[in-house]
Amino acid sequence: MLEITSLEDVAALRENFEIECKLAAGKDGNGDLPKDFWETYSAFANSEGGDVLLGLVEQKGKFNVGGINNPAKVLDDLWNLANNPQKVSANILETGLVRELLIDGKTIIQVHVPRASRKNRPVYIGGNPMTGTYKRQNSGDYKCAPETVRRALAEQVEDSRDNEILSGYGLEDIYSDSFNAYRQLYASRQPDHPWNELDSQEFLRSIGAWRMDRESRKSGLTRAGLLMFGRLPSIQEAFPNYMLDYQERPEANIEARWVDRLTLDGMWSGNLFDFYRRVIKKLTGDLKVPFELEGDLRRDDTPVHQALREALVNTLVHADYTDRASVLVVKRPDMFGFRNPGLMRVPQEMAIQGGDSDCRNRLIHQMFRYVGLGEQAGSGIPKIYRGWDSQHWRAPLLYEKEVPSEQTLLELRMLDLLPEGAIERLHEMFGDAFDKAGHLERLILATALTEQVVSHRRMLEISTEHTHDLTLAFQTLVKQRLLVTSGRGRGTVYCLPGQSLPTPDQAFGAGLVSSQAMHGAETDSSGHLEDSSGHLEGSSGHLIDSTGQPKRDRYGCLIVNGIDKPLIDDLQILNSEEGKELVMTAIEAREKRKLPKEEMTEIILSLCEEYYLTLPVLCKLLDRKPDPLRKQYLKPLVEQSRLSMAFPTTPTHPLQAYTATRKR
Repeated sequence: MLEITSLEDVAALRENFEIECKLAAGKDGNGDLPKDFWETYSAFANSEGGDVLLGLVEQKGKFNVGGINNPAKVLDDLWNLANNPQKVSANILETGLVRELLIDGKTIIQVHVPRASRKNRPVYIGGNPMTGTYKRQNSGDYKCAPETVRRALAEQVEDSRDNEILSGYGLEDIYSDSFNAYRQLYASRQPDHPWNELDSQEFLRSIGAWRMDRESRKSGLTRAGLLMFGRLPSIQEAFPNYMLDYQERPEANIEARWVDRLTLDGMWSGNLFDFYRRVIKKLTGDLKVPFELEGDLRRDDTPVHQALREALVNTLVHADYTDRASVLVVKRPDMFGFRNPGLMRVPQEMAIQGGDSDCRNRLIHQMFRYVGLGEQAGSGIPKIYRGWDSQHWRAPLLYEKEVPSEQTLLELRMLDLLPEGAIERLHEMFGDAFDKAGHLERLILATALTEQVVSHRRMLEISTEHTHDLTLAFQTLVKQRLLVTSGRGRGTVYCLPGQSLPTPDQAFGAGLVSSQAMHGAETDSSGHLEDSSGHLEGSSGHLIDSTGQPKRDRYGCLIVNGIDKPLIDDLQILNSEEGKELVMTAIEAREKRKLPKEEMTEIILSLCEEYYLTLPVLCKLLDRKPDPLRKQYLKPLVEQSRLSMAFPTTPTHPLQAYTATRKR
């Protein structure tokens, strides 16, 4: 719950994904509960929770205390409506979450809306979940699509999604090599267990892979049994969206390339147990973590190995295999990434603390645990965090995304929070001022040094500090002249004094910017991409450092210091496969001149998911003119923090480039 005690705290507030401020003055100026309060209540409850502050007024981008003259009336209305099912589907407020605050002699009301439990979601208003369910995105409340609502309603009543008996599926749908390998592993761990003497069907029944409904007398494979040991064609018949994908990528700044891949290509069984066995070897095979000693004996199973095993199992047992996203595991030189379809069933903070679990596939989890893989319910995520902390690496990042489909992601980065070299460099730059800084301030400065630029959003990814504390820390560093700012509002970024941010001239070359800006956004009358307008004059598509041209990777993307993703400024230079993929993503916008704003927005965000794309490139892909595209879509998305700019110091530059931001 946000702590507000002074005018300084109020001045530091900024509306974001967990803070909403409303004047609540009413028609007579004495105070009234705003009508749109309940939209925010629904949005916070269905997202990560947040604080609504009533009695604050925004002036010139900052909040001041307006106060509520009659707080008793506002509180009465709040509690009466919260308990009215015709107004809101569930009252998830508790007395301690609603309080009056006296700031500068004026009363404001703070309402902390927690994230609703799975049993209460979706929290909706007006009696109809299909039209009254909201979610929080950045600083706004948005109505949920019917598909999202239906999925939440299904999750509400299903404690586990994998115990259903699949009609028509039997032992013939089991891949015998996978099942036999599991039995051997089970027997090696528990050689004296009586289950080792059971026949195949009884063993499957004992571990939850086969079940009989005692009322209907129906029996057969469970969802868990088919997913764990099944043949790929059988699995895909029952789960049309089923997809497993492992990728090893050679570079930290290239998102879409791979040098090793395991996917559903028909060359192996395609079930979860075999996916785990193959992928865990790839993840840990060349892990550069020193072994540990137990007495005089070498211990190869380090906390990092354990964390990776737990992360992989966690991904598989929490996946919603009916959803459209794939299970994706990525190995890069700087990180390991895990993605599963479906949102988390417990709040992120609760998952990190441990002790409480709501596993989507409890039988699959049980099967892994029978052979020593996976922790007790509620202890897996803490073990992952402990493993990463043992190496003093940056804390794992656990978050959710809802576009283009619901998914949960876990990033394990092998980066020191405070690298020794960075500490020495910052001490040289700032002396005692750095030494006296608190841990959070030192972490911000180290990030600015190692990543060239730092933002409020980036620190939310790295640290576990509250957004309000981060705001105060940034303000302190700016006042002490240890950081300099650029940009405004949610687009504000920070860097060290004398450390310049990337600019278009640095990225593209000073002599090339004007010609690209002039010609790069043109398309022919048919809407097809022109062959010549994207080329840089005299370069023949091959730009090398010795000519003074910007450096490119082997795929045709620009490499720009200070930018964390590849930047695409020319579709003709781009590798043909990547170019075709982008064109196909934008095909609907190109074929339909009139497209609903929501659909165009999703296309733009999808295009910018893996890259920074310049305005001319976006214009070509979408077949739209630059000014309407910038004003109607790009600028609002930047203001909503759904897009970020490559060059924040020159926001209106004609070659500005954009990338989709991660939703938290």
